[in-house]
Amino acid sequence: MEPLDKILGASIELFRQYGFKTITMDDIARRAGISKKTLYQHFANKGEVVSESVTWYKDKISDNCRAAMDESENAIEAMVRIMGTFDNINRQMNPLAMLELERFFPQAFKQFRDSLLERDVQNIMSNIERGIMEGLYRPEIDPEFMSRYRMELSLLMYHPTLLINDRFNLQFVGREISEHFLYGIMTPKGEKLYQKYKEQYFKQVSKI
Repeated sequence: MEPLDKILGASIELFRQYGFKTITMDDIARRAGISKKTLYQHFANKGEVVSESVTWYKDKISDNCRAAMDESENAIEAMVRIMGTFDNINRQMNPLAMLELERFFPQAFKQFRDSLLERDVQNIMSNIERGIMEGLYRPEIDPEFMSRYRMELSLLMYHPTLLINDRFNLQFVGREISEHFLYGIMTPKGEKLYQKYKEQYFKQVSKI
């Protein structure tokens, strides 16, 4: 593996687990298994590491979600597969990580937000339009508004709210938000398919 990939992968592991504020360049070099000199050959400071690693990781997630949509039989299966992807992400995520990114690295957070508009909102909108054509989502909903609404919901749970506590962890809240959103847009036909794919796919996810 190339040193840059080691750095980006190690950085994301640390940021997801511990947040962005306390991690140092020493921590990143140690986790990546490289010298600090090698790290500074690629990045001048921690801010650059944060910006590059967040973009790299976000692009990987977006690519995986796009692939899931393209490979799925219908819009419902695509959404369930994406829910499974985020189940795994949220299981490993520090609930305060996104808040720290916004507070301490605002430029990197802005890039992250911009990428949501450029790729993720478009992906969800394509899924909603597909689901309407397949008779799985209600035809009267506005795809653009609902796709933006869905992305805002996904960001909401990463900020201090009444949702995250000792009883409700990030993975649980993420799943509940996704399911609530889906039930708001599905037709009865879509709901039947959702139950089928939910049972099939989340059984697989639970074994990971």
